[in-house]
Amino acid sequence: MRHFLAVLREDLQAARDRDPAARTALEVALAYPGVHAIWGYRIAHRMWREPGLRLPARLLSQIIRSITGIEIHPGAQLGRRLFMDHGMGIVIGETAMVGDDVVMFHGATLGGVSMNKGKRHPTLGDGVVVGSGARVLGPIWVGDGAKIGANAVVVKDVPAGATAVGVPAVIRRHERPAGAVRDDVHEPALELDPAIWI
Repeated sequence: MRHFLAVLREDLQAARDRDPAARTALEVALAYPGVHAIWGYRIAHRMWREPGLRLPARLLSQIIRSITGIEIHPGAQLGRRLFMDHGMGIVIGETAMVGDDVVMFHGATLGGVSMNKGKRHPTLGDGVVVGSGARVLGPIWVGDGAKIGANAVVVKDVPAGATAVGVPAVIRRHERPAGAVRDDVHEPALELDPAIWI
């Protein structure tokens, strides 16, 4: 139980760390639907792991959805310190896997493109940013530190550190470690406005 409470406190702190508008822990705890949705998910996910509690877990997830406007299937696997900015309209499917320190903006979807059983939703690495209204679809991989622009539709893997924008999404910029030699000298780097995420 102590570990579970520590994770809930960590979720609260993640919102405070990532949102410059967050003034106090109490404000975040009472007024941030993204935090409420994650807390509800954490309870529903624990229930989901018990075969006899899957229906109540699913019902709890629907109650949380009706309160927050955020739908997270209790079978999804979410990492630590996930932050959902504004949150309204976010959908995370059953087989989605989300790494640590991920940021998702309102209206983002981690969805499927198949009705087959098995892995059908995306996997996000650590430190991924998913912009407002973005659709990340299918059993694809989004690498650590990648960024998905607002309203992008991503249906193919995104390399670590890359930025994907557009419909369908294309890689527009790839982060390289400082001092690395550029291999795209014929294509200038694209400087992206931070507003692309919201």
